[in-house]
Amino acid sequence: MHLHNLLRWVILILLLLTLVQALRKSPAIQKLSLPLLITAHIMLLIGLYQWIFGRYGLTTPLPEGISRMKDPFYRFYQIEHPTLMILATVLITIVRGKAKKLNYKAVTGLLVAALLLLMAGIPWPFREIVGRALFPGM
Repeated sequence: MHLHNLLRWVILILLLLTLVQALRKSPAIQKLSLPLLITAHIMLLIGLYQWIFGRYGLTTPLPEGISRMKDPFYRFYQIEHPTLMILATVLITIVRGKAKKLNYKAVTGLLVAALLLLMAGIPWPFREIVGRALFPGM
């Protein structure tokens, strides 16, 4: 869980750096998009493991009388969070291909969309019920 939380910050920083370079129409997007892609895929693998086998994973039985879709906590961690993060990772993967071709307009649009998905899917501390500390466990 700690690595998953740490990588959140790495991805956000890399995404913002790549976005700034895309807006500046800099060829640096070719170099920055690769570590962004690698970090996002590592994060996805860790997240998928947690999604299935983690503390609130799909293999963990729900408490008696709790419905996955009716309970906001379980709905967020078992449905919303994984869906948003998988979609953001798909967009980041597409960004890498567009960055290789220096398609700045496409890279910018895809990075903004990925950033919005990430921001919506992160359990920020201000979110009731699902919120977590900015640096949990550290």
